[in-house]
Amino acid sequence: METFASLYEGFAVALTWQNLLLALLGCFLGTMMGALPGLGPANGVAILIPLAFTFGLSAIAALILLTSVYYGAMYGGRISSILLNIPGDEPAMMTCLDGYPMAQAGRAGEALALSGVASFVGAFFATWGLVFLAPLLVQIALLFGPGEYFVLYTLAFATLGGIAATNQAKSAFAAALGIGIAMIGVDTQTGVQRFTFGEVHLYDGIDFLIAIVGLFALSEVFVFLEHRGQNDSADEGKMKIGRVTPSLSVLRYCTPAMIRSTVLGFISGVLPGAGASLGSFLAYSVEKQVSDPRSETFGKGDPRGVAAPEAGNNAASGGALVPMLALGVPGSGTTAVLLAVLLTLNIQPGPLLFQNNPDVVWGLIAALFIGNFMLLALNIPMVGIFTRVLLVPTHILMPVVAMIAFIGIYSITGSTFELTMMVLFGALGWVLRKLDVPLVPIILGILLGNEMEVNLRRAMTISNGEWTTLFDSWLAIILWTIAIVGFVLPIFLGKRVKRKMKEAEEEGPLSD
Repeated sequence: METFASLYEGFAVALTWQNLLLALLGCFLGTMMGALPGLGPANGVAILIPLAFTFGLSAIAALILLTSVYYGAMYGGRISSILLNIPGDEPAMMTCLDGYPMAQAGRAGEALALSGVASFVGAFFATWGLVFLAPLLVQIALLFGPGEYFVLYTLAFATLGGIAATNQAKSAFAAALGIGIAMIGVDTQTGVQRFTFGEVHLYDGIDFLIAIVGLFALSEVFVFLEHRGQNDSADEGKMKIGRVTPSLSVLRYCTPAMIRSTVLGFISGVLPGAGASLGSFLAYSVEKQVSDPRSETFGKGDPRGVAAPEAGNNAASGGALVPMLALGVPGSGTTAVLLAVLLTLNIQPGPLLFQNNPDVVWGLIAALFIGNFMLLALNIPMVGIFTRVLLVPTHILMPVVAMIAFIGIYSITGSTFELTMMVLFGALGWVLRKLDVPLVPIILGILLGNEMEVNLRRAMTISNGEWTTLFDSWLAIILWTIAIVGFVLPIFLGKRVKRKMKEAEEEGPLSD
């Protein structure tokens, strides 16, 4: 009953005109961001962070806006997948397999509406999972000491590459680079300058937002400048939409697939490093085997092939918020960006979040419920409008992204030095993308590097320098085991998972 009372108080916080309008705006902008191929939820949230801070929003208002963008981008990723056969991001890739054949058969509107319903089911029940599971994780987290927290942060770095990662060395390099950037500034314990090279502006270290907006948003602009003129054709976006509501018989036909996929997706989201990509892949693969493996309708426009991956990846998105809020450890790339927003707002995620900021956390959870219903209401009647986003030329879109980044960061910092740093991070992100080095571990290193160092020092001080303190509790041993398995497993399974995903693509009509 205490949980429901807290949720009721959260709705009292979220149900204000300002917060409702921000949730609606976030859902709309997030859906448009997700619809644009290549951006995805993490980039969408990062691009709009400056917008949230430019207008001086309160902590809960900023979080409602950005989490609505997060959920909206997960919804929007299916639009280009179904209409253009181009995944908005990696989790939406499996939606192409049956979504695009439905569109070719003149059922584009039905496929989009069905994916919207499936996304609602996955996200709605995942939010309920967040309501009940996050407080339970908080109780476990109260058992953590400095040594266990150090191991927990190590676990986050070891598993963030995900099950489908194929080059753990690059992930490790990115994490080390992020931790190195976190070391810049004055040491809080000794007062010694580290890696500042006499530059006064670096004494306070590197701001999270500058690194995030530079690495994600500006690097997109640099990628566009590199390939300008190659991706401006929008002719293929003109496709017959057809009816925009799925029939009741189709919904009944797909309901078991949505239920199974929601469970699989939520578990994938909660597990460190699994994320929406694995949730989508597992949901599609399991549904293909369970439904009727002999009918061979999957890959040819089966509605269950749309409903399953959409329910799975949206449930995984909700599940990834559980470790972020309860433990302060992000479960996905987008939640790593949201973690940076929380820290910027002086809100520390973790076990004490539910005690120190109950209005923020429960207001946020209530806003997720509200955002889910808003997205369902937006996505069915406004299918035609959202598809027009695909016709926006990149040469118009990218200058807008750059403008938002520069105006937002300058309004927050008021420093041209910080703008220069943002551009440098953008160039760094562009180079790392060309080298196929993941950006999320860098952000995670910047976010968690200082806390990781503080907890290691604290553990060493308490144990008089005995390194065994990092292994002397059952909780630490469990975390070390998960971290090692999570880092080593992708080395053996990553290529296999990627190969199966590629084979699934080739089985479908992706080459049409």
